[in-house]
Amino acid sequence: MPRRNRPERRPQPELRSALGSARRENGPDGDWLVRAVPGSAGDKTYRCPGCHQTIPPGIPHVVAWPADGGAAGTAGADDRRHWHSSCWSARHHRR
Repeated sequence: MPRRNRPERRPQPELRSALGSARRENGPDGDWLVRAVPGSAGDKTYRCPGCHQTIPPGIPHVVAWPADGGAAGTAGADDRRHWHSSCWSARHHRR
């Protein structure tokens, strides 16, 4: 029997499993899917829609998008918003 010199390929873990699963949150502003992003997973700078400040790489935060999937039923990258965790928690108290 010939020898197999190729190493076995192990399946790469999905980004979803690395970041955890999304939870559903209901509020007066609608239903949202929310996922916590650990600081180690952040590699870009985002702007928080709550305080309009930047979220630099390495800062834990949350990503939220409409639970209904948008008008066409497909929530994509354009629908996701990165929020400071405290801004997301306080969004109902803003004017």
